[in-house]
Amino acid sequence: MNILVTGANGQLGNEMRIVAKGSDDRYVFTDVVMPEGVETTFLDITDPGAVRSAVRDYGIEAIVNCAAYTNVDAAESNFETAERLNAVAPENLAKAMKEVGGFMVQISTDYVFGKEPYNMPCREEQKGTPTGVYGLTKLHGEERIRAVGGDWVILRTAWLYSEFGKNFCKTMMALTASKPEIKVVFDQAGTPTYALDLARAIEAVLSDWKEERLSGNGSTDGGKTAAETPASYSKTGIYHFSNEGVCSWFDFAKMTAEYAGNTGCDVLPCHSDEFPSPVKRPSYSVLDKTKIKETFGLKIPYWTDSLKRCVANLLQTE
Repeated sequence: MNILVTGANGQLGNEMRIVAKGSDDRYVFTDVVMPEGVETTFLDITDPGAVRSAVRDYGIEAIVNCAAYTNVDAAESNFETAERLNAVAPENLAKAMKEVGGFMVQISTDYVFGKEPYNMPCREEQKGTPTGVYGLTKLHGEERIRAVGGDWVILRTAWLYSEFGKNFCKTMMALTASKPEIKVVFDQAGTPTYALDLARAIEAVLSDWKEERLSGNGSTDGGKTAAETPASYSKTGIYHFSNEGVCSWFDFAKMTAEYAGNTGCDVLPCHSDEFPSPVKRPSYSVLDKTKIKETFGLKIPYWTDSLKRCVANLLQTE
């Protein structure tokens, strides 16, 4: 199967590169950022013509959209840019896949929630109540994909970190290694997500779609590709994915420092209002992952287990 990955040089995109190394599928990694030494195909996903051309030229049967405008604070003053990248671009990708009978995996966010004071894990069917432009535009992206139709899976995730790019884990490792004391908010609860675990979940979803399309239409005998078969995917829908467990940003920082061996820094809890922001973060954005575990048979690692692995990898590269 030919799979196109957008935002291939971001956190999740780089983890998808790792997953692809062990796959029999053919991956095409695209981005608008073109770092030296990394094989990347340029693709502006806000240009529907360019998207259709890429799908045609590479025979794409599935798209994994890792690209997004993710600067939560800056989005408050850049609605048009955020809307174009987080809503219009996913619609372009969804239309391109529907036209060829393909499959789209869209990465969304816990920021579609937040305005309502939830104190129970958020389920997929709950109404989106974003508190800012970032969450609103990501919700718009979900709505546009659903309106297009076809075969798609939307994966909402939260608190993403990895060995790549800028993220909370790497920031806390650097701060706790260089400062005697830091303050981290304790009044926002959620669950960290190791991007490699998310990439493996995406791989499982892609494999499931391919198997259903091929087995359900007998294309393994007829020589057809998955995208040439007309059936609708039975598992199309929205799913939640993060690691298991619950913690605050303070807990996340404490465990990061511990695993990194940065015991000389005193990590202290504080309230969110000590770090003013243009947008209110969700105070409780724990995601209920029952649906994705039952539907795809996933076993999701506990958040500290994955954090320990990521920190160990980062220490090896220092």
